[in-house]
Amino acid sequence: MRSCYGPPGPQPVGKPGPKPKKESRQPSLKVRLVDPKTVWQKLSIPWYGGKPKELEITTGTHLWYTSGYDPLPIRWVLVRDPAGKIDPTAFLCTDLDATPEQILAWFIMRWGLEVTFQECRAHLGLETQRQHSKLAIARTTPALLGLFSLVTLFVSRLTQEQPLTARTADWYTKPEPTFSDAIAFVRFYLWTHMEFSNSSVKTTFGLFPDSVWAGLVDSICYST
Repeated sequence: MRSCYGPPGPQPVGKPGPKPKKESRQPSLKVRLVDPKTVWQKLSIPWYGGKPKELEITTGTHLWYTSGYDPLPIRWVLVRDPAGKIDPTAFLCTDLDATPEQILAWFIMRWGLEVTFQECRAHLGLETQRQHSKLAIARTTPALLGLFSLVTLFVSRLTQEQPLTARTADWYTKPEPTFSDAIAFVRFYLWTHMEFSNSSVKTTFGLFPDSVWAGLVDSICYST
């Protein structure tokens, strides 16, 4: 069980034994949350989506101790929502010079990473590849993440000429495009602007009506 402790004081002169690594145990963060003596500071930070969020925080530095390990200096930030929509949460950081604003900003930034991994799993097959070679496995994940970046760069370039719209349905609307829209956008461009020369010269073909052709291409672009 981890607990907070104060920093060790000076070793008493003449006292035998090793120098203490920690001082007295401090109140837990759960206790500080309900303690009426806790001083809370109001803070407004850019929340998910860039919208400002009003929070109340209290912070401090202590030694984080687990039996069997040396105490670890940490800065803790205890956060509560005055509106009551978010449960109180504690954030811990080993950078004692980091401000509470910076610690919360780092945590919010992790949302983009989680969404990236989720999109790569859903659309690029990340973590579902079936390979027996460790080297192949080690190469595939960076390649898929690179492909994610490549699609993002393509979209950034292509949207200078035409907008990227979010695909919606009557039962599901999106305020802005997601990676599924981005990869479909790139597929559509590549498949309608490039000629492939690996087909047989002797072919027979029939013309689709434009409406049928557009619907087929659109459906294939969004397939996973």
